[in-house]
Amino acid sequence: MIPQDIPGAGTVIRYAYLWSHEARLGRTEGSKDRPVALVIAKRPGEGQCVVVPITHREPEAPAVGIEIPPALRERLGLDEQRQWVVLTDVNTFHWPGPDLRDVPGRDPVTFVYGTLTKAFFRDVLAHMQTLIRARRSSVTGR
Repeated sequence: MIPQDIPGAGTVIRYAYLWSHEARLGRTEGSKDRPVALVIAKRPGEGQCVVVPITHREPEAPAVGIEIPPALRERLGLDEQRQWVVLTDVNTFHWPGPDLRDVPGRDPVTFVYGTLTKAFFRDVLAHMQTLIRARRSSVTGR
C-alpha cells in the first residue's frame, strides 16, 4: 500500500519512468521501473511532483547529468555500477500516482531507496535551474 504522505525533496524512489522520447512515440507507460530523485515534492492535492531519472547510461554531454558518487550509491542501496542523475528529462505526476514501484529485495516493502545528501541535492537543483533557463529540459506529464 502506498502511503499518502509524500517523502521530501531529495528522496530517491522507485518509479515507472517515461522518457520524453518514449512519450513522443505515443507511449504512456515507462518501459522500465527505475530509481528517480524527487526534485519537487507537493502534498496530495496541492500539485505535481517532479522527478528526474537515475540511469547507468552515461549522458552524452556532461552538462546534462551528474554522476552519483560511489558512497552515495552504496548508502541508497543502488548497485555498484556507475550511475547518473539525468537533468534534462523530467516527469511530473500527482502524488501518489499509479507509477510508484516497490524497491526489489527490501523488507519491509517500500518504494523509497533513501535520500540524497544535501550537498549532492543542491548540485542537482543548481544544474537543473541552469538547464531550465537554457530551455534544455523536456517535461513529460503523467
